[in-house]
Amino acid sequence: MAKSKVLIVDDHPVVRQGLAAFINGEEDFIVCGDAEDADGAIRSINELKPDIIIADLSLKGTGGIELTAAIKSRFNIPVLILSMHDENFYAERAIRAGARGYVMKKESMEVVIRALRDILAGRIYVSEELKERLLGRLLTTPDVRQSPLESLTNREMDVFQLIGRGLSNRHIAQELSLSVKTIETYRSRIIEKLKLKDSGELVQFAIQWNQGCGTSEQ
Repeated sequence: MAKSKVLIVDDHPVVRQGLAAFINGEEDFIVCGDAEDADGAIRSINELKPDIIIADLSLKGTGGIELTAAIKSRFNIPVLILSMHDENFYAERAIRAGARGYVMKKESMEVVIRALRDILAGRIYVSEELKERLLGRLLTTPDVRQSPLESLTNREMDVFQLIGRGLSNRHIAQELSLSVKTIETYRSRIIEKLKLKDSGELVQFAIQWNQGCGTSEQ
């Protein structure tokens, strides 16, 4: 039986090692390599030709959603997003970018394996709760208001989430491998899009939103 090759993309070595150890214990999978960021992932894809990729949502530099879109465009290899971030908001964005599945890191490794198998069988994997919410959204009337955060781009959402973790512009710039000036521009755009008064109101809103979604990834 040929084993499906899995590439793991996560900036935490312990996570990569733990995932690899578990996945390699399955008879139908083998971890062919890993990477800590998007650039490394692209190099590994070219070299290793994986059958499926597990990618974290929060990567330094290019984020997981942007990486997923690039993989879909350049390689058309299925991606499973594995993240600490609550699926209520991020999963739909990931699927729209081309991900074939979304699993939160609080789930068991058995769920990750099930997701990998479903995706390789041609299905999309999300939790039953999310499936019900997405179906409910399709059945609601058109005038139901969506979250104002839907207006933010993926990168603006990255910045918003890091603001909610209490990071300064300088630390956000380091986290995303961008300039402080660029982060300042993103903050201004976010304030405008969310119709907030100032940076203080943005910080308060972002912290409350993070606490509500349980997004405490470090």
